[in-house]
Amino acid sequence: MEKTAIKKNTKTASKPKAVKAPKKSVAKAEAVSVLRIRVRAYDSKILDASVKQIIETALRHDAKIVGPVPLPTDIKKYTVNRASFVYKNAREQFEMRIHRRLIDIINPNAKVIEALTNISLPSGVNIDVKMI
Repeated sequence: MEKTAIKKNTKTASKPKAVKAPKKSVAKAEAVSVLRIRVRAYDSKILDASVKQIIETALRHDAKIVGPVPLPTDIKKYTVNRASFVYKNAREQFEMRIHRRLIDIINPNAKVIEALTNISLPSGVNIDVKMI
C-alpha cells in the first residue's frame, strides 16, 4: 500500500487579522485663495514685458507667485484666393499667433489686488483675472 500525504486546506485555515494603525490627527488645511491671471497677446515680447511688470508689482507687496507658466500658442490660419475669378490655384496663407501666460498669486492681500488693478500695461495685452 502506498502512503498518501494529507494536505492541509489553506483556504479554511484561519489567518491572523491585520492590526490597524492608530489614526493620526490630521491638521485641517487653511483655505487657500488663489488669484489666477491669464495674459494673452499677439506679440510675445510685449507679453513677456507685461508679465514681468505684473510679477514685479506682486513681489513688491510680498505675494507668493507661481509662474509665469507658458500655455500653448493658439495659431489661427487663414487661406485666401489671390485673384477673385480664374486663378483658383494661386492662394495666400496668413496666420495669427496668440501667445498666452498663466500667473497664480497665492493668498493675495488687499494691497496686492489694488496694485494690480492700478497697473498700466501696453495696448494689445488682454488680461483675465479670476479668484479661485
